Amino acid sequence: MTASGCMTVHGELEVVPGATRSEAAKALSDFTTAYNAADKAYDPALDADRVTGALGAINQAGLKARQKNHPDGNPDHSPLELTDARYLIPKKAGWPRWFVADTDSNRDQDHGKLDTRWLLVFVKSGPDAGWKVSYLSVVATAQLPAFAKDSDGGARPVAADSAELAVAPKDLSAQYTQYLQKGTPDVFAPGTATSGWREERRTTRRAGFSYQYIDQPLDSGAFGPLGLETEDGGALVFFSSKHFERQTAAKGLRPPLNPDVEALLSGEVKSTLTKERVSGELVYVPKKGSSKGGGKVTVLNRLPGLTAAKGS
Repeated sequence: MTASGCMTVHGELEVVPGATRSEAAKALSDFTTAYNAADKAYDPALDADRVTGALGAINQAGLKARQKNHPDGNPDHSPLELTDARYLIPKKAGWPRWFVADTDSNRDQDHGKLDTRWLLVFVKSGPDAGWKVSYLSVVATAQLPAFAKDSDGGARPVAADSAELAVAPKDLSAQYTQYLQKGTPDVFAPGTATSGWREERRTTRRAGFSYQYIDQPLDSGAFGPLGLETEDGGALVFFSSKHFERQTAAKGLRPPLNPDVEALLSGEVKSTLTKERVSGELVYVPKKGSSKGGGKVTVLNRLPGLTAAKGS
C-alpha cells in the first residue's frame, strides 16, 4: 500500500474521496472503542480487526506481552478520548483507500509547548473490508504544517515515486535504515530519531556485553508509505521500518530480561538476546531544491514497539 497505490476493483476507475466525513467519523469512533476495550482487558483480539501495518504490529505484540504478565487486565486503564477531529481525505481511484484523522487526545496538555495532536492513518483494503489504523503519530501542534487542498477542499495525496520531493516516499524506509547503519545518505535533519539515535548506539557501553544493531526497510503492503502534500510543496509522510538489537554476553554472564521481553521470547537466553522492533515514522519532506530545514527530511515522530525477542 503506497501513497499512489491504485488497484482496480470491480471496475472502479473513478477518482473519488477515500471516505465520506461521516464514514471517517464512525471509523474513528469504532477504533477508539475497540482500542479502549483491548487496553482495559489487555486482550489483543479485541482490536485486532481495527489495526494493521506498523501500528498493528506494535499494538498486538504489546497487548500480547501485557496479557501474559497481567492476565486480569490493566489495573491502570484510563480511557483514551480523541476529540476535535479534522479529517484529511485524499481522492484516489480503486483500492486501497485511506484518510488521516487529525485529533486532540486527553493524554496531553491543551495549551503551550506540551499541546499535541494525534494523527491516525485509516486504510481500507476493499469495498467489503473494514477501516483499520496503520499509523499513529503524536506531534506537537506547533510542528504540524498546513496541508494543501484540492479544488473541492480535500487533502492532496503524494505519489510514492514523486520526483518533486527531496526524497520520494517509497525510498524513505530504505534511506532511513541505511542512514542509521552507515550515516549515509545524509538526507535527514539532526534529531533524536536520527543523529541522536546513532550517537546513543555508539556510546552504549556495559562491561561484559557487546551490542549489534541491524535496521531493515519495511515498505510494502500495509507497511507502505502514505503522504499528503503541504501548502509549501513539501509533504507529510508516514512510513515504517524494522530494527534489531542483539546483546551478547561474555562467558559467565547472561543478558538481562524484563517481563515484557520475556513474554515475547522464543528460545533460551544463554549468551545472546535479540530484540526485534517495528517503528512507524512521521516525517516532513521538503520539496526538491527547498532550503527549508536545510532541504533535509525532518522526523516529527517515531513510534517504536517491541514485536519479538529471541534467545540463544
